Amino acid sequence: MKIAVIGGTGLIGSQVVRNLTAAGHEAVPYSLSTGVDVITGAGVEDAVTGADVVVNLTNSPTFDDASPAFFQTSMDNLLAASAKAGVGHFVILSIVGVDLAPDLVYYRAKVLQENLLRAGSVPFSIVRATQFMEFMDATMSWTTEGDVVRLPRTPIQPIAAADVAAAVSEVAAGAPLYGVRDIAGPDVFTLDELGRITLKARGDSRVVVIDDTAGLFSAIKGDVIIAPADALIAPTHYADWLAAN
Repeated sequence: MKIAVIGGTGLIGSQVVRNLTAAGHEAVPYSLSTGVDVITGAGVEDAVTGADVVVNLTNSPTFDDASPAFFQTSMDNLLAASAKAGVGHFVILSIVGVDLAPDLVYYRAKVLQENLLRAGSVPFSIVRATQFMEFMDATMSWTTEGDVVRLPRTPIQPIAAADVAAAVSEVAAGAPLYGVRDIAGPDVFTLDELGRITLKARGDSRVVVIDDTAGLFSAIKGDVIIAPADALIAPTHYADWLAAN
């Protein structure tokens, strides 16, 4: 199959391209660097023409009030071009529990993206993943003040980007789900606990202090971003990922 991977040069996209290519598919990466702009529409029709599958891994450059407009415009452009080209399967990557955290504007924006896909005419699949292990450093940086990292006790079930890419690749190569596949890492932590584990493993002298008002994840109520019962559980444990990175 020919598979157009939009956002195919990023953390997940580059691995998806490698996985699909290794499986014998013609996986082509597209991004701003290759001349495809999902906001202006430049290069979008050319990218999806002739594709059996489109995998959209583009993301809003911000998590703020600008994010809904990004997903609205990018999906409008990609879905219109995909329908015109007769694409048979459109895949996006979303977030476990995204529809259960309405206090986060970025999560509302991702729900918008999902709804636009569902309302379109192209057969579709949605892969929802828990938080990436690779994002833990950035998460801590948001709430670091000197030698103190303030983190809430939000339950979190981190997944390795490689496992996310493997799941997206599998879905892209299969029949449309017309629904959602949830994937998650094998271990559940509170975010403050995960911060302490990360700092200790890296010999970082910063101290984690519990602050249930700190950072993006303070708006998450309960365990809504933990994997549901029917989720696929990925193999990579956080301790093993830390050791390898």
